[in-house]
Amino acid sequence: MASDAEIRAMRRAIGLAARGLATVLPNPVVGCVLLDPDGGVVAEGWHEQAGGPHAEVAALRVAGDRARGTTAVVTLEPCNHIGRTGPCSEALIEAGVRRVVIAVPDPSDAAAGGAERLRRAGVDVEVGVLGVEAEQGLEPGEGNEVWLTAVRRQRPFVTWKFAATLDGRVAAQDGTSQWITSVQARGDVHRLRAQVDTMLVGVGTVLADDPLLTVRDAEGIPLTRQPLRVVADTHERTPADARIRGGDAPTWIATAAEVGVTAAEHPALDLAALMRQLFARERRHVLLEGGPRLAGAMVEAGLVDRVVAYLAPALLGAGPNALIDAGITTIADVWRLELLDVRQVGDDVRVLARPRVG
Repeated sequence: MASDAEIRAMRRAIGLAARGLATVLPNPVVGCVLLDPDGGVVAEGWHEQAGGPHAEVAALRVAGDRARGTTAVVTLEPCNHIGRTGPCSEALIEAGVRRVVIAVPDPSDAAAGGAERLRRAGVDVEVGVLGVEAEQGLEPGEGNEVWLTAVRRQRPFVTWKFAATLDGRVAAQDGTSQWITSVQARGDVHRLRAQVDTMLVGVGTVLADDPLLTVRDAEGIPLTRQPLRVVADTHERTPADARIRGGDAPTWIATAAEVGVTAAEHPALDLAALMRQLFARERRHVLLEGGPRLAGAMVEAGLVDRVVAYLAPALLGAGPNALIDAGITTIADVWRLELLDVRQVGDDVRVLARPRVG
């Protein structure tokens, strides 16, 4: 059984892990706290960026010789493979750590096995301490759910974001949509964009709005790290001079020739195949920013893992809805969501939800 000090340390490690949300993809967010035999904190660390030291190594470097005899409290099973860095399980053994408390086992084929390696070396290991909290985060959406889901399903985690009026309209009847929501809500969207490695729109959105689709800070300055921009474009209709083709960020125009289609009689881009190809490209978190038709297709295909809705206190009465053609024809098939968080952002309300299971 984990001690009270270890449980407190795990909550601290979960909070530390969240600091890497915008920088570690395609890797997981991980936090680590080293405790002395009396439960005092010796050192802590988190995975700050892909290719950099893992959380355990970061904490061990801070601790130095004081790591010997400590307990390592870590949010994800220490890796057991050599990638861009060495195996964390070996680093813990070499440092003389006596006990390791783990929140979530590593589901990946390449890195799993760290707990067993530690046990073989005589290290006391406990797995499953605050596992749900580590996956979901202390704050909604700030855990390791994205990476864990992607690895388990072998496709990127998909967050569908949309902004709408209270009557569910994403644009007016004449097609205008800027701006439905407040400056603060749009700033929150850029914070969300900074936490993904891919942004997906349909060619209809490109033709209607010609979006730049980049991440910018509060002053409107583009960030150094930009997600991959993907256009679902079955028939290659993206204009040559579309802004999304510019050099502001990497872009993939995903066509039927590359991805495939779902049915010959009514060809539509095979979205499941698109997700598999993105996973193969080491993409782990897709932000779906496309229009209502692409959103409907993604929902119908079961490819949406989280919904972030920005609702403005306004009414339009006409215009496109947030969702079209999702394969739902009767109330019995309604897509039920579990509310995770509801809060005010500027003049708007942000709703965070995920599909109900079962």
